[in-house]
Amino acid sequence: MQILNTTRETVSISKVIGIILMFAAAGIGQDAISAKVDDFIRVEMQRQQIPGVSLAVVKDGKPVLVKGYGLANVEHQVPVKPETIFQSGSVGKQFTSMAVMILVEEGKIALDEKIGKYLGDVPASWSNITIRHLLTHTSGMTDYPANFDFRRDYTESEFLKMAKEVPVAFAPGEKWQYSNLGYVTLGMIIGKVSGKFYGDFLNERIFKPLGMTTARIISEADIVPNRAAGYRLVKGDLKNQEWVSPSLNTTADGALYLTALDMVKWDEALTTGKLISKAGYEAIWKPVKLNSGKDYSYGFGWAVKSVNGSRVIEHGGAWQGFKSFIARYPEEKLSVILFANLENMDPTKFAHGVAEILEPKLIPKPVDDPDPKVTSEFKSLFEKVVAGTIDKNIFTPELQKALFGQPDRLFEFVKGLGPIKKFYFLERTTDSLPTYTYAIEYGEMSLVLVIARDSAGKIALFGLEPT
Repeated sequence: MQILNTTRETVSISKVIGIILMFAAAGIGQDAISAKVDDFIRVEMQRQQIPGVSLAVVKDGKPVLVKGYGLANVEHQVPVKPETIFQSGSVGKQFTSMAVMILVEEGKIALDEKIGKYLGDVPASWSNITIRHLLTHTSGMTDYPANFDFRRDYTESEFLKMAKEVPVAFAPGEKWQYSNLGYVTLGMIIGKVSGKFYGDFLNERIFKPLGMTTARIISEADIVPNRAAGYRLVKGDLKNQEWVSPSLNTTADGALYLTALDMVKWDEALTTGKLISKAGYEAIWKPVKLNSGKDYSYGFGWAVKSVNGSRVIEHGGAWQGFKSFIARYPEEKLSVILFANLENMDPTKFAHGVAEILEPKLIPKPVDDPDPKVTSEFKSLFEKVVAGTIDKNIFTPELQKALFGQPDRLFEFVKGLGPIKKFYFLERTTDSLPTYTYAIEYGEMSLVLVIARDSAGKIALFGLEPT
């Protein structure tokens, strides 16, 4: 299937957004930059068999490129345009964190308050979980259980009851582990504190004030102009997205409709400091400190990293046949926003690739692997964990419980990605333990693995996250 041969592209003539590239100061002509971006997008769309992509680039506080590529709807041959509406996936978590911070600054929520104050009776395992723990994925809460029915409608009380029954993986603050249930719970807390449905709170306090006119909670029943269709690849053939129940599209872990134009306005608000104070933004983008005293590269709904010494604040999302990504480079005053309507694609490569075209200094420098033998050992170990053939005794008792105490949906998902394309060294630190960080590339996404052995040779740290 050659998607590229059937795609078209369109440029908005919006009064708000001018499609202008102004990088003369960098010594590169705007036509050359535009052509490089277009070529890069087209090649990746063809390679990854992506029907449609929506891209926005903001430089020096101005939207310099907002463009659609390919098809929003393959069946009706509708092209992507800047007004095309995509699903947010977990990019929506940053709006949840903003809603929480608005309530924090109004004195209605405290970051270090136990969540039981807002939820009432909670399990003993939740008794020391705070709002901050939920925001930073350090609560010990995990994900939807393996037997969760995504096609059943749940009430909020049923959601909460289900979440309470899922065992926590570790003590609050002990480690980092991505948790959709944590953000679902935050949405419930926002509702209880504000007296409004989470989606209504976002609309009134974030979307309307910022002029994000098409941003909203997902509703597949409503008539939504410019809505894209989501797709997935099954044995190389393009299929429509799988459906979920309406209630699953109202949760605070990432169930929003957004356009590139909405996200340009969101990026402007983040740059100019709208909605909350400077201190509030500093809290959102500060790496979380674990109980050990070590920082982990995640804030409140944002990954906080660096490339060649330049800070990058970013997050991706995936849901119902859609992928999304936003990467913000504060020192370069550059933001790249991307939506695509294919489940089996890697949005990180797109966003980072566009940023590297505009700012070549963001191209990651090659890093020498200090111990290729260790890398080979950890690659084999990782593959065995995913396959379920690992000897669990090589892990510390605490990590055994965290990793294998209950089914891990991320590992189940990774099983379906096929063979590893690349597994390579990124970093080695020697704080309390020698800790190794690796990039793992598949055909449709990338992961980061953080792993360490203790003095007895047991695996004491095993962290996995999408990039």
